Amino acid sequence: MKLVKVLFATMAMVLTASMAFAADAGVASSIAYATALGMGIAAGLCGIGQGLGLKAACEGTARNPEASGKITVTLILGLAFVESLAIYALVVNLILLFANPMVG
Repeated sequence: MKLVKVLFATMAMVLTASMAFAADAGVASSIAYATALGMGIAAGLCGIGQGLGLKAACEGTARNPEASGKITVTLILGLAFVESLAIYALVVNLILLFANPMVG
């Protein structure tokens, strides 16, 4: 099941990027749609990942309150890594929008 999810996410990213890079010089709107779709997918999946991480941290703290300090530090570090994925997607989308040589 996990392999299916990974393959689906990979195909979604590949197909979204190909829409952006296959645009003609006069078709800047397809790049805008592709970047909007890509950022929406990235933000949505990062939000789901952060929610699952927070859920697990709350459950771990409820089971073992003495370990709440270690759990909190690990949670904050994990959330920073997950959020960095959304920031990377934003940077790629901004490059596609503003530094793409195919757009006149």
